[in-house]
Amino acid sequence: MSDTTLLTLSEVEALARRAHEGQTDKAGRPYAEHLAAVAAGVRARGGSAEQIAAAWLHDAVEDDALSAAWLAEAALTQATKDMVLAVTKRAGEPPEEYAARILATPGALLVKEADLAHNADPDRLAALNPATRDRLTEKYARMRGLLGLAGG
Repeated sequence: MSDTTLLTLSEVEALARRAHEGQTDKAGRPYAEHLAAVAAGVRARGGSAEQIAAAWLHDAVEDDALSAAWLAEAALTQATKDMVLAVTKRAGEPPEEYAARILATPGALLVKEADLAHNADPDRLAALNPATRDRLTEKYARMRGLLGLAGG
């Protein structure tokens, strides 16, 4: 592959699925289901190919499925890389700083909106114990507020 050949969305999807293989979400479901839902949410919201690629990779660095060094060298646009890094939570980072970085990065808000929408899906939350469900519902609502997103 030459340096100018970017990964296709199919290649990004396959790579993300491999990177998160064996991982499950808080409800015990295969983590790839969350990635697919976020990518579909970005697509449904009119997101670009760069945003859809970022959706597939949005948790890869945060979850140590792929390294930041890998991302830096990946055959992806800088915009996609910037979005992935924007939505990657950093240890000890206040939610306000996290939200500000997302808002300052072109395209990242749509990715995070789709992520929050899937995370807050009532059917998905229903599989969790009440204490976890309540904690996450509050966390997601707070982040939506910090990002200026309606509803929750």
